[in-house]
Amino acid sequence: MTVGSLAVVHHHEVAPAPDRSDAGAPVTVADLGEDLLLARVFPLLPAGDSTLLGPGDDAAVLRAPDQRVVISTDLLVEGHHFRRDWSTGRDVGYRAAVQNLADVAAMGAVPTAIVVGLVLPPALPVAWVLDLASGLGEACEPVGAGVVGGDLSAGEQVVVAITVLGDLEGRPPVLRSGAGRGDVVAHCGVRGRSAAGLAVLHARADGRAAAGAAEPSGRSGPDGGLDGLVQAYLRPEPPLAAGVLAARAGATAMLDVSDGLLRDAGRLARASGVVLDLDAPGVVFADDLEALAPAAARLGVDAQTWVLTGGEDHGLLATFPAGAGLPEGFRRIGTVHAAGAHPSGTVLVSGQAPAVDSPGWDHFRR
Repeated sequence: MTVGSLAVVHHHEVAPAPDRSDAGAPVTVADLGEDLLLARVFPLLPAGDSTLLGPGDDAAVLRAPDQRVVISTDLLVEGHHFRRDWSTGRDVGYRAAVQNLADVAAMGAVPTAIVVGLVLPPALPVAWVLDLASGLGEACEPVGAGVVGGDLSAGEQVVVAITVLGDLEGRPPVLRSGAGRGDVVAHCGVRGRSAAGLAVLHARADGRAAAGAAEPSGRSGPDGGLDGLVQAYLRPEPPLAAGVLAARAGATAMLDVSDGLLRDAGRLARASGVVLDLDAPGVVFADDLEALAPAAARLGVDAQTWVLTGGEDHGLLATFPAGAGLPEGFRRIGTVHAAGAHPSGTVLVSGQAPAVDSPGWDHFRR
């Protein structure tokens, strides 16, 4: 991927285009072309606190006072990660940004910038692309991260590819591999909300009355809390500031919980060569289970499954030395054991193998 195509033209060099054609139809990406589209996108993007040179040249230039750069990439593919009849462009842009920002936070770093690769169908309305840009800015601006470049291409479906950069501010990165025997397992953020929201959307699409009726994207109407869960899927709210707090508090290992608590806990356990024993979900996740209970009852689902295996809440799972004070927002949810009776990489719940069909999301297995 290059950063050239989102930096082809300065936004002041091309006059803005109207939202609708003379015939009254929405203006599409093909109607505008690349330069005019970028001219409308650039003003919507935040520059960022670390940006020395943003869009307009072949590449952006950022400050890197730490002399190390944290970097991660993620994708959202239409029809696989999102549906346009469920999500607005703003939703997709926001979600694409925050899931990448969460990866940097999980390393104990501060996000500084993102670059964006977009695949756009030529018939896609320009308004949807501008909404996406606004969503990117909405997510990045509060944390001081700039949207500094990227690439554009035509394709059959929307694809949003984001690369995020971060600054460690002189601290060592917090890896998945540092957990040790006796450490405390802790979690920051919510559990199960995004998975429940996705289940509600599927139920509504299937015409199940129990899922309740709502406006597109689940934005209106009293619905027993279901609309709030839909919003948690469309626009997760990761505890981004908590990553730095955890690093400063001496976290020994950490990761972003994107694919389910059990699956991601297993990744941390394997990387560290240890066993994670999680406490009873009914106790440590009581508030999450209470929030999920109405939706679980209406959809006939065990809310605990969402808590243990649901992905894309993007909370932080971390381990801390025994006796260390947990930073604000983290709650103790288990203990780290040495491998022995159980092989390294094992995740237990209350000392037992969890009774679930799958530990979480796998892109190639559903």
